[in-house]
Amino acid sequence: MPALIVEEARTRAAAVDVRSYAIAFDLTLGDEVFGAVSTIRFAASADRTFVDVKPQELTTVTLNGTSVDPAGLDDGRLWLDGLRTGDGLEAENELVVEAVMKYSADGEGLQRTVDAGDGLVYLYGMSSLESAPRYFACFDQPDLKAPYTMTVTCPDEWIVLGNGPASKTGPGQWSIAETKPLSTYFVTLVAGPYHLIRAEHDGIPLGLACRQSLKEHLERDKDDLFTVTAQAFDEYHRLFGYRYPFGEYHQVFVPDFNLGAMENPGCVTFADSMVFRSTVTDAERSTRARVVVHEMAHMWFGDTVTMKWWNDLWLNESFAEYMAHRVSHDATDHQGHWTDFAFVRKWWGMQADQRSSTHPVAADAIKDARASLDDFDGISYAKGAAVLKQLAAYLGDEVFLKGVNAHIDAHEFGNADLYEFIGKLTEAGAQELPNWSEQWLRTAGMDTISAERTETGLRLHRKTPADRPADRPHKLTVAGYDESGRGTSVPVLLDQDVVDVDFDSTLAVIVPDAADDTWAKIRLDATSLANLPAVLPKLADGTTRAVIWNSIRDATADAELDPRQALAILLEALPYEDSDIAVGSLLRWLDDRLLTTYLSQEPYRGQVAAALTARLAQTPPGSSLQLAITRGVISTTDDAKLLQAWLDGSDVPDGLQVDTDLRWSLVLRLVRLGVYGKAEVEAELAKDRSTEGVTQAARCLAASADGKEAAWQRIMTDATIGVNELFATCEGFWHPAQAELTAPYVERYFAEIARTGEIRSGMAVAMTVSRIFPRYAVDERVIELAETLIADDTVAPSIRRMSADQTDDLRRAIAVRRTFG
Repeated sequence: MPALIVEEARTRAAAVDVRSYAIAFDLTLGDEVFGAVSTIRFAASADRTFVDVKPQELTTVTLNGTSVDPAGLDDGRLWLDGLRTGDGLEAENELVVEAVMKYSADGEGLQRTVDAGDGLVYLYGMSSLESAPRYFACFDQPDLKAPYTMTVTCPDEWIVLGNGPASKTGPGQWSIAETKPLSTYFVTLVAGPYHLIRAEHDGIPLGLACRQSLKEHLERDKDDLFTVTAQAFDEYHRLFGYRYPFGEYHQVFVPDFNLGAMENPGCVTFADSMVFRSTVTDAERSTRARVVVHEMAHMWFGDTVTMKWWNDLWLNESFAEYMAHRVSHDATDHQGHWTDFAFVRKWWGMQADQRSSTHPVAADAIKDARASLDDFDGISYAKGAAVLKQLAAYLGDEVFLKGVNAHIDAHEFGNADLYEFIGKLTEAGAQELPNWSEQWLRTAGMDTISAERTETGLRLHRKTPADRPADRPHKLTVAGYDESGRGTSVPVLLDQDVVDVDFDSTLAVIVPDAADDTWAKIRLDATSLANLPAVLPKLADGTTRAVIWNSIRDATADAELDPRQALAILLEALPYEDSDIAVGSLLRWLDDRLLTTYLSQEPYRGQVAAALTARLAQTPPGSSLQLAITRGVISTTDDAKLLQAWLDGSDVPDGLQVDTDLRWSLVLRLVRLGVYGKAEVEAELAKDRSTEGVTQAARCLAASADGKEAAWQRIMTDATIGVNELFATCEGFWHPAQAELTAPYVERYFAEIARTGEIRSGMAVAMTVSRIFPRYAVDERVIELAETLIADDTVAPSIRRMSADQTDDLRRAIAVRRTFG
């Protein structure tokens, strides 16, 4: 099916005004297909238009009571002409499309999953970016909004939820009440024997739902989830002065979800990995709370007011990302939100903004709907949020919120673009926003900020990428720290390439942007780097430590800092780092980059394992930090006897619970050490027959020496594998210690990956590539193979784009090795 381009969308939006959708689903037709009847009422001012539908079989079509030949369906587009008058479509039209649709396994359309633990079937609808026509006929573009009603026929023991209140009208019969006007991309349907918990806050009916096999875990966490939801509602109502408009608010944790969550009004869907069945860190609980708050922000920015086209995706995601961190910090009981933003989210965005695929936060409307999917990245989320954070600080909350609220009021249940948003901020009192927008939102890339010590103070330098010129002002804080970690700071407006600052240049460590206020690459001077091992452990502020670590990680990636020096700083800091956010982020960096592509594993892996093992002995029993450090020990140690002892329940550190998920981590490490194989994995699976256990076993089997080929075939050819199991299989496949074993698969990736674009759709395609690309094969030959694939325009764009991103990372790894040996 051709992807919708913006010109087609604008033409159709000018010609069509959708009055309403009434959709009837029959979910009793078997395991593979379901019935969908869409009744669409619309006004038309053109002779001809098309509706989007991707059926297994198009059964019947009627337009204004006259039959339309289903054979007219052309690659997902059903063209509509006036049939009774002979002069084109009528002023008011009724279209009825009856179709047999296919359930999906890739998380797009109407997803069907069977719980491995009890055999129960669960469905949920995912409509975002071209997925809606996979389960109902519609005018699929964000600026054609309309109210929806639904009826559903399903097994009598099921429940049904949707964007509006759902009620059971008879045995196996449900009705979903008419909604507010919605864009197609956040229409959903949830059906199955879900466990549903109800509550209420401030007159808003609330619901939490999950699979039956997870109900005890959701019941355990319900108070936390309802409390976060209530706290966020109160804060959003206070900030926006506009009440949540969509009636009920259900949060459903669904299986085989290929994103973190989706902001469907009234019925948000989440990956059910957020229902914790084992002990997790405080950072993970904080992250879940923030995801809840992020999706709630969309109820105002994204759902009530929606972008006109996908280039303004950032208006949804950047705003929700910024508000999630802000509201979670200000209103919820969870901690560490801005530290997480600096350590995790910003680092994600910094990497995206330095790849060849970088793009402005607010891009031109030149990409089609499918290519726009690739821009769901760290730029649209983290960079945009960082820019909005700086904008709010620059304007002040009164002006910023006045403009935001005016934007919501002016475009209620409609659509708006960047220029209209800027217009409302300007009306609220903002000055020179068009120039600010041009520099920050319409240009890609990152400035580099460094501090030079002078006899009279500091000289700040701002360097803009030569290939992406801009004149971005940076409002930031420069901080300096003495040998004891005691700090002093000064605010600076860096609006020129060189700015002199009156500051004590003799301090041991000087950090530009110490409060993480702007979006830039930060470089520490040689004196600061030399003093870091002694001073960094004494810095109390987690956000400042994150700024320093982002500088270290980025300078290492740019081959400006020896990775051995970066590792030495980390080894000095580990005994003192008390943030589970920091530990988790830095251990992921070790696993993704430092010990896998920049440095060979030995002898450095052993040094890290020793440092983590020593730290574990000093960590408070039962603490979140203990769990974070334990995970690091498991992933780095080669002490198989220790790992087996923990599995057997002996010599376990005081306070550490070796529960189900931690057991699987131990099994995975033992498989990678060659101590365990298929038999041991299957024995562990016999103890955990849950859906989660099947997923964990798939990761372990892919990691085993004798499981590679079977895993490869599932990744490359199996269209029926669920996304969780698919992603886990990819994650288990490659490991630096198995380089010789997996060497034949490096070339096979480039020969076979294209076919995955034919058996999967949407996000699952790119996310598979990101996990199965041979990123540990740091070799020029891999670059050559990748360039050939990327240049092949017969390959799906998302495969080429994600392969290009991974190849950029490989190029940087090669440069690091070439520079430092």
